[in-house]
Amino acid sequence: MSIQETVKDMAIQAKRASRGMASLSTRQKNSVLLRMAKALEDQKEFIAQENEKDLAAGREKGLSSAMLDRLHLSEKVMSSMIAGLKEVAALPDPVGEVTEMNKMPSGIVVGRMRIPLGVIGMIYESRPNVTVDAAALCLKAGNAILLRGGSEAIHSNLALSKVLQDALSAENIDAAAIQVIPVTDREAVTYLLGLEEQIDLIIPRGGEGLIRFVAENSRIPVLKHYKGVCHVFVDESADLEMATNIVMNSKVQRPGVCNALETLLVHEAAAPEFLPQVGAELMKAGVEIRGCGKTCALLADAVKAADEDWGMEFLDLILAVKVVKDLDEAMDHIVLHGSQHTESIITSSYPNSQRFLREVDASAVMINASTRFSDGGQFGLGAEIGISTTKLHAYGPMGLKELTTKKFIVFGEGQVRE
Repeated sequence: MSIQETVKDMAIQAKRASRGMASLSTRQKNSVLLRMAKALEDQKEFIAQENEKDLAAGREKGLSSAMLDRLHLSEKVMSSMIAGLKEVAALPDPVGEVTEMNKMPSGIVVGRMRIPLGVIGMIYESRPNVTVDAAALCLKAGNAILLRGGSEAIHSNLALSKVLQDALSAENIDAAAIQVIPVTDREAVTYLLGLEEQIDLIIPRGGEGLIRFVAENSRIPVLKHYKGVCHVFVDESADLEMATNIVMNSKVQRPGVCNALETLLVHEAAAPEFLPQVGAELMKAGVEIRGCGKTCALLADAVKAADEDWGMEFLDLILAVKVVKDLDEAMDHIVLHGSQHTESIITSSYPNSQRFLREVDASAVMINASTRFSDGGQFGLGAEIGISTTKLHAYGPMGLKELTTKKFIVFGEGQVRE
């Protein structure tokens, strides 16, 4: 079959499978998730052999050590995937939840029931563990999933999907509920993005280039975030020791993730005392500071920030620092340069904290807390399929509930509309 025929046929099968997925009981879903966990354990040798094919090809192509590390299904990664399946099985099932039951003047009773979205198209790069993590969450939420990973992980992804599909079949569930597109040509992605009759939602995970390509070419709704430009604003009334700890954790703990701090904003009244204090700690940790003129005057080791440094997602030990006049200037800066990911204020002022909460437009807004908490697990979702910085239909970390929607349900006793 041609690439288009292959992708279309898989999408049709996924759509058909999604009907059966929506009717599965919680017990059935949990049973197959646990079977998948055991199957991954039993098939480690097969998975490792297929993963080695990708690693060998990657080494031959000259992939960086960081890229090869992301590709490697190590013992630790395998254990994490197995544990993840068990954790998803233990999470509450959102499907079928009924809320907001109200009796109308006509006598009908109107409520809302949580239901699966249908078919999820997942487009992602590098990490083959995403295949298992995404499949587990979509399965528990009653969806079918069509996965298209990067060409560099094709053998690993197909091996993992085979193990998962075998577990589905063993539980008498349509194996087409979890499929990996076996085509590495980019044409497969372009065609997939046009299948609006079969696919209900596209979730891209990867670099900004991939996500922009998907958003610009899709006829299907896309949940996306281009980048994580997270700010911390240290207010005039901030506890400076607390602020230092939060800034260090936000920037240094894992600088290469989307919820890491990228720009520090400091109230001009706090800057003379705070910047030398936090600057010394940042320098000790190997952080390069790119500052405004006032920052450079207070920190001898800071370098002058370029215009493009404001709004840059460094994903590295680099931090942009700006001294601002007040809360309004800080929020204006966030409007201009933020990415609607995560913003935090460090303050002892209740009015300022409440203004920041109400007025800052981001999927997570924090008071006196590290930006690193912006994560599905940390927010009590149990697991996440990604973070959305668009507002329809999810905003922020996406867990099981964000992989569902609600329909209206109506109970009557023969009523007709007057």
